[in-house]
Amino acid sequence: MAAVIVVGAQWGDEGKGKIVDIFTEFADMVVRYGGGPNAGHTLVTRGMSSSGEGATAPARGQDEKVVVRLIPSGILRPTTRCVLAQGMVIDPGGLVAEIDELVRRGYLPAALDAGRLAVADRAHAIFPYHVQVDTLREQGVGAIGTTKRGVGPCYEDKVGRRGVTLGAFRDLSRLESLVRAALSAWEPQIRALGGVPPELSSVMARVAPLAERIVPLLANGAEIVHEALRAKKNILFEGAQGTLLDIDHGTYPFVTSSSAVAGGACTGAGVGPTQIDSVIGLTKAYCTRVGSGPFPTELIGETGERLRKAGDEFGSVTGRPRRTGWLDIPALRYAVRINGLSALAVTKLDVFTGLRELSICVGYQRGKQRVSELPDGDLAGFEPVYETTPGWDESLSQARSLNDLPAAARAYVDRIERLAGCPIALVSVGSRRDETIVLSNPFE
Repeated sequence: MAAVIVVGAQWGDEGKGKIVDIFTEFADMVVRYGGGPNAGHTLVTRGMSSSGEGATAPARGQDEKVVVRLIPSGILRPTTRCVLAQGMVIDPGGLVAEIDELVRRGYLPAALDAGRLAVADRAHAIFPYHVQVDTLREQGVGAIGTTKRGVGPCYEDKVGRRGVTLGAFRDLSRLESLVRAALSAWEPQIRALGGVPPELSSVMARVAPLAERIVPLLANGAEIVHEALRAKKNILFEGAQGTLLDIDHGTYPFVTSSSAVAGGACTGAGVGPTQIDSVIGLTKAYCTRVGSGPFPTELIGETGERLRKAGDEFGSVTGRPRRTGWLDIPALRYAVRINGLSALAVTKLDVFTGLRELSICVGYQRGKQRVSELPDGDLAGFEPVYETTPGWDESLSQARSLNDLPAAARAYVDRIERLAGCPIALVSVGSRRDETIVLSNPFE
């Protein structure tokens, strides 16, 4: 038995979907422990067998891209049980739409219950007024670049003790009473932001019909996870966003509203830290960031645009172009410490193919002050200090061991491992599941 956390070690978008999907070959259960529909995990697979009655899966050998936003990435494995834990915030309509799409594409059976996909009844629900507030705030001064999915306002309701859990969908009269109270609390702010608050009746008309689809999936999320632990099952805890977007440890205030570090798996899924066996941190071979906030190694110009196009760096949820930059080692070392990483998984190494020279940030300088670690708090005025390393022209897509890599690519991977002070367990050399060098398996 092993309990493994997969967590983003940068500003999110590190490729968690693919890596979780790879490791779920060995996992009995995948638990999404935090965040909401602001996280899109992209999976590229070759044709798989049908997972349900009457479902038609993609033809064998045919590549297919699947994007999941709420449902754990392990859902593509027919024998893997997936859990949306109580640390999440869930858009009921979005969840139903995502399920329907997976059914249509042959990855889920039409007759679905909590045995295959369990939703914690303590997870909080995102309502239309949350999305409205999020959108209105992003139109004004102080916008931080959220996905406008209502995630932040929903977490505000949760912390403010006026949130509505999915368990309330079992009793529609109680649900209406709770929504009425929450909506009345938001009305003054919606008006102050220039919006028109929705009518209670319109909100209920949208969410009440979803109860018949949501309620059969509801369960005690923490108990399900503990049952699996007692049964000596392999469990993978899937994070969302990344360490530098964490509400406590990220580049505040340009952060998400939840705990995006490894510790969030314990609070979000309801397990103690002594039950976790290892933590895998994901990092791209370079850096990206969506939205506002500090980004010391950001590339403005031809090289940054090349990385964006070669890496397909556009948000899977919003479609927004991501900011790109060289790998930031001080930030990566920070993530290693904050998460207690057992190993790193390096993704998108293949994106560098064709570049003559690569740079790695090894520290920062502000005036005469030079530091080798991530400065605490404000990063204003700090300039990255780089070292350079040769690039390569060869394709990496066929590499299945480090020895298959060109010498310059192998040297780059080795340099990351030494500078970050953390062993590398996996290197991704393409978007497909099979385009991967697996050096160690956390479940073995």
